[in-house]
Amino acid sequence: MRVAVLTSSRADYSIYSPLLQKMKDDSFFDLSIIAFGTHVSRFHGYTVKSIKDDGFKQLEFLETLVLGDSNTAISNAIGNTIIRFSSFWNEKKNQIDLIICLGDRYEMFAAVSASLPFQIPIAHLHGGETTDGAIDNTFRHCLSHMANYHFTSTEMYRKKLLAMGMAADTVFNVGSLSLENLFSNKMLSISEFKTEFGVDLDKPTVLCTVHPETKGKVDNRKLAEIITATVEDITAKYQVLITMPNADAQSTIIRESFLELALRNNRVVCKESLGTQGYFSAMKHCSLLLGNTSSGIIESASLGKYVINIGNRQHGRARSSNVVDVGINKEYILNAIDQLKNLEYKGDNIYSKSGTSHSIMNVLKEVGFKSNVK
Repeated sequence: MRVAVLTSSRADYSIYSPLLQKMKDDSFFDLSIIAFGTHVSRFHGYTVKSIKDDGFKQLEFLETLVLGDSNTAISNAIGNTIIRFSSFWNEKKNQIDLIICLGDRYEMFAAVSASLPFQIPIAHLHGGETTDGAIDNTFRHCLSHMANYHFTSTEMYRKKLLAMGMAADTVFNVGSLSLENLFSNKMLSISEFKTEFGVDLDKPTVLCTVHPETKGKVDNRKLAEIITATVEDITAKYQVLITMPNADAQSTIIRESFLELALRNNRVVCKESLGTQGYFSAMKHCSLLLGNTSSGIIESASLGKYVINIGNRQHGRARSSNVVDVGINKEYILNAIDQLKNLEYKGDNIYSKSGTSHSIMNVLKEVGFKSNVK
C-alpha cells in the first residue's frame, strides 16, 4: 500500500511518530511523508530537519505558509495551501493508494480539500473531538466528512462520528497514538536534557504552552498579558519552560510577550521546539503543566502530571481527572498552582489503549487486501 502521510507541524509529527516508525519497517507499506506548513518555516524552527534526522527517505515538502498571523494571512495560507497541493495531487494521484491526515489544523484541512477531486482514499486520526475555543473544531469535523476511514482516540469519539453519519465499518476506536511515544521512546535524563537544551530540570519546573483562542470573543492580547504576568509571579518558586505557540491567528502577540519576559527574567526559558523526545522528557521531569494545549489533555495523565488548563480553547474535549480547568484570571491560575504543588497524579488516562499503531496498521492492511493492493 502506497501511503502518503501529511504533516504540517511539530505537533502532529510527534503524534504520528510511533506509527511512522512501524510502517517504515513493515514491507506491506510504501511510506512517503509530505511535510508543509510550519515544518518548512525557518521562523518556526524548520522542523522538517527532524523528519530527515529520523531516517525517513521518502520525504517531500511544500512551502505553503504565508507570513503573518492576521485573519487575512491565515485565510491566504488556506488558499495558498490548496493551490500548492492541487498541483501536487495531480502529479501524484496515480502513485498514492491512501492519504493519512490527523487532527484539526487549517493547513491540514486545505491540503486534504485539494485532494478530493482526485478521489484518493483518506484516513483521518483524532476525529470526533471538540475544542470549542478554536476554529480548529470546524476543520476537524470537515476532515472527518472528507475521510473514508476514521481512527478515534476514545469510544465516545467513535460514537460521535457515527452520530455524524459515518459508516460503522469505517470508524475504529484505537486510542491516542501519541501515548506510544511515552513508552516506546527513551526519555532523556535530567542531565541529558540539560546537555541537549541548556535547561536544568532538577529545578522545580512548570512546562507551559499557550496558544491563542481563535473562536469567540477572547482578547488574545489580554490573554497574553495575564499569562505572562502569572508566569512572572511563579518564577519566585519555579523555573518556567515555555514551548512556543502554533501558527494561529494572533499567535505573535503571545509569542512576543513570552520572549520579552524571557529577556528580563532568567527563570523563564522559551524554546521553539523540543522535539518528541525532548518535549515528553520535559513533561516527565516537570512539576506540572500550564496552558491550553491538547498535550496537557491527552498525554500528561500517563506521566502522572497535573495540568492547569486555561480558558476555552480545549473546552469540550474529554479529559482525565488530572486536568484542572480555570478561567483566564491570574488569581484563579495562581490558586490552582498552589493547590497542585508537589502532587502526583495517580489516576487513569482515558485516552490510553494498547497497541494503537498496530491496530491502525491492521485495519489498513485489511483495507489494502480488499482493494487488491499488493
